[in-house]
Amino acid sequence: MRVTIFIVLLFTLFNCVAQTVQENPSLIPFPKQLQWKKGAFSLKHCRHIVASEPELKQEAIWLKAWLKEKGVDAEISAKPMAHAIVLRTDRSMKHEEGYHLRINKEGISISGADARGIFYGIQTLRQLALQDMIPAVEIADEPAFPWRGYMVDVGRNFMSVHLLKEQIDVMAAYKLNIFHFHLTEDIAWRVEIPGYPQLVAPSTMIRNPGSFYSVAEMKELIAYCRERHILMVPEIDMPGHSAAFTRAMGADMQSEKGKAEIRKIMKRFCETYDLPYIHIGGDEVKISDSSFLPDLTHDMIAMGKKVLGWDPGGNHLPTTIRQLWMRDVPTDKKAPYLDSRHLYLNHMDPHEAVTTIYKRQIGGVNESNGYALGGIFCLWHDRKVRNESDLMTMNPVYPAMLSFAERSWKGGGKSGWVTQAEASDQGFTLFEQRLMDHKQRYFSDKPFLYQRQSGLIWKLYGPYDNEGDLGKRFKPELNAEGLAAAKEVMGATVVLRHFWDPLVKGVLDSAREQTTWYAERMVWSDADTMRNYWVGFNNFSRSYTSDSPPEGQWNTLSSKLFVNGQEIAPPEWARPGAKGELEQPLIDEGYEYRKPTIVPMKKGWNRILVKLPVGSFKANGWNNPVKWMFTVVEAE
Repeated sequence: MRVTIFIVLLFTLFNCVAQTVQENPSLIPFPKQLQWKKGAFSLKHCRHIVASEPELKQEAIWLKAWLKEKGVDAEISAKPMAHAIVLRTDRSMKHEEGYHLRINKEGISISGADARGIFYGIQTLRQLALQDMIPAVEIADEPAFPWRGYMVDVGRNFMSVHLLKEQIDVMAAYKLNIFHFHLTEDIAWRVEIPGYPQLVAPSTMIRNPGSFYSVAEMKELIAYCRERHILMVPEIDMPGHSAAFTRAMGADMQSEKGKAEIRKIMKRFCETYDLPYIHIGGDEVKISDSSFLPDLTHDMIAMGKKVLGWDPGGNHLPTTIRQLWMRDVPTDKKAPYLDSRHLYLNHMDPHEAVTTIYKRQIGGVNESNGYALGGIFCLWHDRKVRNESDLMTMNPVYPAMLSFAERSWKGGGKSGWVTQAEASDQGFTLFEQRLMDHKQRYFSDKPFLYQRQSGLIWKLYGPYDNEGDLGKRFKPELNAEGLAAAKEVMGATVVLRHFWDPLVKGVLDSAREQTTWYAERMVWSDADTMRNYWVGFNNFSRSYTSDSPPEGQWNTLSSKLFVNGQEIAPPEWARPGAKGELEQPLIDEGYEYRKPTIVPMKKGWNRILVKLPVGSFKANGWNNPVKWMFTVVEAE
């Protein structure tokens, strides 16, 4: 089949963009102001780190350790030296997290209002130093939002200290500064409180019995975050999500006895752990004691703590920082707030996650305005996992983290949830090129669930009325000649209709039940070969108890994949048609964590055809929502 001029032009555009990006090192998040200069600085000639101010000692140590990894043995000095990396504070800088980085052939200087800015300047320097010669550049940079966070729920599925540290290290490398640590749940209470061993007794835990963070481990994690200029914000969920507390203490948290106990427990928590903020939850619960949240909040304030709570939630005090999860604005318009709306990884397909997070306008504003403090993207994996590594292979943590780092540092974006990559959005194309560069350079030993989407253009044909017969065949499946596309879209994943429609829009302006659509793309191969592809027709939210696909089918909608007219069979599912249960881990239901599908390719152009029928948009129960979509992309 002849390739359209439009597609050829797009490939030319994307190749030109990629070449432009590769001329200089890829930076994430991209700085506010950057000017490339002539020349370069040779790391081989660097023998000194100049840091005369005591408050920069830790940053100098960080820098020395990194240079050692690069084969450079530099000494820390308080005196000016030639061909050195100079660290210094600049109190005239307006933004406390801003930094100024200058590189020329004579040396490197990093200045910031305080140690945080210096630390962020070092992270940018690390990304610039792909080789011994670092290109000359001048960067003036500062974040759009002061809160740039990542949340992990360990109440439901425990994570080891080792895996948490790995994620904290990546956070630090990309200038995220808030680690929201969700420590308690109905499933289990995961943090040790001196004097209350029953809270972490194995008998009170439904999953990972006996797994919790000891006082020593918690203090270790707090210090680990602090050294990287990351603020840990622990969440002790109350009065809801507290069944583990009830099992341990023998009393409902809102009862007179339960309330008295949690007040004593929180006092001991605050005495034990040196943390300025406490998240008290407050959501998804019937408030039977209207004084509960105000009393606990006043307790925290009296102990010098600042308090966060979910919104919508209970009757929080006006001073409580609200974290949005089902609203775009806080209930109290005068309350400071954080945005987690449309930022739940557990509901997102990997490609959708990068697209929507990159495009997301945080808090409905382009930059912090005093009320909108920033945002936190969240990992709520409700379903039990077989092992902790599944949390990283079933959720696009790292590509999402880099996307959120870009958006929360730069600001801007679009309102709502944007599911689809767009060929006209050159900003996304440039970001994706940087993202893929970082995947190759820094994540070869970590799960990075994302494939390139730019330039993957699909022709959509339809709608064809199938009258409820999902197996009914139509012209794109029978005869490829003379077809006129209804529209063209771009992406590795294409969402025709989201299960949260109309809140979240798919690519179809007006999706109809009992219709069939087809998607077509041409792929070139230099030889007859077999290729690995990610192929999927549903994204299994890790918070729903969705059923496994039926035997011999990709999904319950009778979707199909053809390559050069040959149907590609679905996998032999581990549990075909199994009813979903929260305590039954997912195994191979998602394309991103099962073996790729092997697809035969002939020499020359190959026609990929995706058949997408749908009967009803009504779900077979709340846990099996109809997300009309497909993913077909070569797995790099």
